[in-house]
Amino acid sequence: MGIQILSKTNQAGRSRSATIVTAYLMKRYRLGFSEAYHRLKSVKQDVQVNSGFEGQLCLYEAMHCEVDTSSPVYKQYRLSKITEKYPEMQQVPRELFAVDPAYSSSSEVSYRCRKCRRTVFRGSSILSHPVGGGASAFGHKKSRNLTGDVQCTSYFIEPVLWMEQALLGVMDGQLLCPKCSSKLGSFSWCGDQCSCGRWVTPAFQLHRNRVDEIRQLSMQKQDQVPTPQTPTPQTAQ
Repeated sequence: MGIQILSKTNQAGRSRSATIVTAYLMKRYRLGFSEAYHRLKSVKQDVQVNSGFEGQLCLYEAMHCEVDTSSPVYKQYRLSKITEKYPEMQQVPRELFAVDPAYSSSSEVSYRCRKCRRTVFRGSSILSHPVGGGASAFGHKKSRNLTGDVQCTSYFIEPVLWMEQALLGVMDGQLLCPKCSSKLGSFSWCGDQCSCGRWVTPAFQLHRNRVDEIRQLSMQKQDQVPTPQTPTPQTAQ
């Protein structure tokens, strides 16, 4: 593959230019970040992508070289940057929070508090993560109750608007149902470990045994059967 790209920049901007060219190579030739960056350095050895841009290029690769703000991968990355920008968690942008599903209508899967039936989040708010190492990931806790089962017992989600007051100004705490105040889960801006062993940062988790999944059934209209017409009696000639 020949690389013929004109990128004009000064010494201070070599990281930005290298990032743009690497992203282009990833998109144009369907390359992963490492391969695209390696090919760029093979023709221009002095380029250097800084760690911040490298993280964004890895995110770009994870999203299959598409910018999708609704992607769970993108949402998790954006959340991970919040603690860097707002270390005291006093001013978290409201656009970071998902809309409260109790005050909006949608046909997608929703999840309700098992006790009072209040809708607390929707399926699009779930931030899936790779399964961790199971019991081996908890070796530092030295617990005798750990088994070899690898399963997630909580939903890790993006913060929802009803959580706002509980999250501001503190680094971790409980997540209570906004209607009946029963405990649904917990949060930690510094991250927490899923039951499967995977660390999620930051972590907003609601326990599966505290919520119920609700799916709307689509009612299909029954095909209308044409009413048979009674033949008109003919008068004998």
